[in-house]
Amino acid sequence: MFRLWVRLFKDNHMQKDTVICNDDDDTRTHKVMGSLEKACYEMDLPKPIWLGVNVNDFKRHSKCRFTQDSFIEEVPFDYMEICVIEED
Repeated sequence: MFRLWVRLFKDNHMQKDTVICNDDDDTRTHKVMGSLEKACYEMDLPKPIWLGVNVNDFKRHSKCRFTQDSFIEEVPFDYMEICVIEED
């Protein structure tokens, strides 16, 4: 079981969150990307662009933040944080 926790923060307060579960026999990268896409669809948000800092943080900590710089459109929050909470 793979679970990704996606949270939206505004003024250091969590506004919204969701947990996406993925049982596919796929690579970790595909699970992360697929889960993030599902979460963005569920929350009606644009998909973020992975910048170098996001990739490095995610590799090190299995967690990263996407700020306004990672989105093409204007977003109604300060940052989106994703975190792997369970891996097989």
